[in-house]
Amino acid sequence: MPMFLELSHTKLDVFNVSKEFVLACYKETISFPSTERFAMIQQIRRAALSVHLNVAEGCSRKSPTERKRFYEMARGSVIEIDAALDIASKLNYTTKEKLKELGILMVRTFQLISKMIS
Repeated sequence: MPMFLELSHTKLDVFNVSKEFVLACYKETISFPSTERFAMIQQIRRAALSVHLNVAEGCSRKSPTERKRFYEMARGSVIEIDAALDIASKLNYTTKEKLKELGILMVRTFQLISKMIS
């Protein structure tokens, strides 16, 4: 539940799943090498936060065209995170097993955002 505003979009599955996805991305990148602090860690975290914030902002838009634009940006950020985590895995910063829960949240977030776009 948000700290101050209790708007209707905060009850949507896409809003809550994307929030869990952000938290999972932050938790996973804690174990990455400190040399990645200003590179991959920051990129993944910024993209993850962007997913959630674009969903929130899209929900606030009145125009279907504007809403769709924000949802498309959110979905693009999910794809960006997927690509970054693939590289992280290849660099042995993480493993497919460690990414299992995050992967489930990623797929669910992607599906829900795609549904909002359709």
